[in-house]
Amino acid sequence: MTETITHTGPLWRWTTPSAPAAWFFITIDGAAGEALSGTALMRRLEKSIGGFGSLKVAAQIGDSVFKTSLFPSKELGWLLPVKAAVRKAEGVSEGDVVEVVLEV
Repeated sequence: MTETITHTGPLWRWTTPSAPAAWFFITIDGAAGEALSGTALMRRLEKSIGGFGSLKVAAQIGDSVFKTSLFPSKELGWLLPVKAAVRKAEGVSEGDVVEVVLEV
């Protein structure tokens, strides 16, 4: 059984001095984050949980559909990594507000 969750949020960049390469994320929080963390949904998804408590999903931004994992963050909600190929194909960059459709 799949569930579809739609969320809109800014694309942001994460870097550290020890890892100068940038990673780009959309934070899935608010109602969408709560839906992902809901106990009924999590029980259904136990077999989809991977390393670091990640959750396997199919994501769609614009016309780009890709498989990835969401990573939980106690402070932020869930983190959706967005690859360079998707950002380029959809013409989005840091700071842009992006709509994402998640199938879990």
